[in-house]
Amino acid sequence: MTTDLDAEKGRQIRLIPLVPGAWLVILGGGVMVLGPLFGFLIGTVHGTERDTLGVSPIFLFLLLGFLVAGIGLGIALLGLRRILRNRTTTTD
Repeated sequence: MTTDLDAEKGRQIRLIPLVPGAWLVILGGGVMVLGPLFGFLIGTVHGTERDTLGVSPIFLFLLLGFLVAGIGLGIALLGLRRILRNRTTTTD
C-alpha cells in the first residue's frame, strides 16, 4: 500500500521564494490603481452641493487620490530598485 507521503515517489518539488522587493511592487501597484478610484468614490459620497476649501469635494478628493497614487508609484519604484539591485544569476 502506497501513500502520498512517500518521499521517494514522484518528482521533487523545489520551492523558490520571491525576490526581495516583489511585495513592494505588488503593494505599490495596488495603491497606485486604487488611490484615484477611492478618491473619486469619497468625493461623490460627499456630493457637489457644499464646497470644501473653495472647491468641489469630487475634485478635492480625486486630487488626494492622485497624491496617494503617487506615493504608491514611489513604493513600486523602490521595490523595483530592490529587485534590480538583488539580481543574481542562477545556474542549474
